[in-house]
Amino acid sequence: MGTFVGRLVSRAGMVLLLVGAGLAGAQYAFTQFSLAGRSVQSVTLYGAEYAGTGTLSRLVAVTESDGVARVDGLGHVLLLPIDEDRQRATTAYNTVQLDALRVKAPTATRVDGKLLIPLATLARGLGATYAPGQFSLAPAVLSGVSSLAGKQSDRLVFTLNRNVTVREELVGNALRLTLVGASASTRNYTTRGAFVPRVQVTGDAGGARVTLPLPGGSGYRVFTVQDTNGARVVLDLGPGIPLSVPALLAQVRRPLIVLDPASIPGRAQDVTLEVARSAAELLTRAGWQVRLTRTTAGSTETSARADLARQSDVFVSLDLGRFPGVSRSGVTLYEFAGQSPDAVVNAYRQAQAAPFVSQVVSGAGSSRALSNLLRGELKSGGVTAAQQAQSRLLLLGEAPKAALLLELGWPQNEADQGRLADPNRTGQMATALARAVATYLTARANAGQS
Repeated sequence: MGTFVGRLVSRAGMVLLLVGAGLAGAQYAFTQFSLAGRSVQSVTLYGAEYAGTGTLSRLVAVTESDGVARVDGLGHVLLLPIDEDRQRATTAYNTVQLDALRVKAPTATRVDGKLLIPLATLARGLGATYAPGQFSLAPAVLSGVSSLAGKQSDRLVFTLNRNVTVREELVGNALRLTLVGASASTRNYTTRGAFVPRVQVTGDAGGARVTLPLPGGSGYRVFTVQDTNGARVVLDLGPGIPLSVPALLAQVRRPLIVLDPASIPGRAQDVTLEVARSAAELLTRAGWQVRLTRTTAGSTETSARADLARQSDVFVSLDLGRFPGVSRSGVTLYEFAGQSPDAVVNAYRQAQAAPFVSQVVSGAGSSRALSNLLRGELKSGGVTAAQQAQSRLLLLGEAPKAALLLELGWPQNEADQGRLADPNRTGQMATALARAVATYLTARANAGQS
């Protein structure tokens, strides 16, 4: 045989590559297998079937470090050494770790630089059913909910026939758990607990959704217990559980709206404060939590305003146009453009996929969504507003979520001066602001965000 021989054979829909190099040969085939009812690509090495990390991404997350592939999914962790010798990787002489158990099984390897995971080992670690060409998981079913009352915390146990991924969300004053992919009957449960009196279970396409009230001052923890009969998701909740959620998440339970009326010296009418007060009154009456950066004439320290901005779920500054010699008029909505001056906010925004991050910060899209809502409300009241993005609005940059500057008009313009003095006009603007903010926060809460 020469130093390199290649043959390409097509047989029964299979493309087989035989490559010889020196004394040893590397043999693999591109094949198809069924994963959760979908036909996807696999690679067969020396009779062992493998799949790439992209193919498996809907089922598990695969990372690699120091020559080991880590597979996370359905509550399991698999550690597979990466053996660059493909033939050796396919044998049962490799030691892999499936959760806490070390076993002999085929391990991870590479083809053309791409990391591959052995399907037989993956199925064994996840509790799936596998045969060549077929990889399936038994449908996850939430079969029961039980409770136990304690002095300082309550325990809820959700029984399933197999492990699932559990997602946690804080929505207003409620905790929501999603048992991903699990089916469940929609019903309400009354518990024996003092801190969690009721639980709502809803079955939908994404999985079983568990919603329960989260009392003030209570912490919680979620963990999974596996046994030969399935899995149990355990939730402990109550004042006896330390608060493990970062302090930055405290406002998630009840969104904070901060209105920031600019102080403009030399004006008899404090129109920014009037509009802010009226909007705050409307929002407060509707049950929202509102803070003003000032409530009387005079200015507030910038540091104090910035501190409130950092705590806000919605931050709206109200100002008047006041560049000397500029001939402008009308209402303008400004959004902040660029990176936040707060390094913590930037760090969270760069980790949007991590748990709870969407509860802590949001991107530019949230400010634009609020701006569009406010612009629509203003238009309904007969007020046309322009939209602009500015990088010099640093106070808006301190806000981790939706933030706007509402420029009410230009006092040096005669027409605007008349509009700013009209209580009907300023009342319309306050109503538009209150409606837009309430609509924005309600939509986010309904979408499972804060």
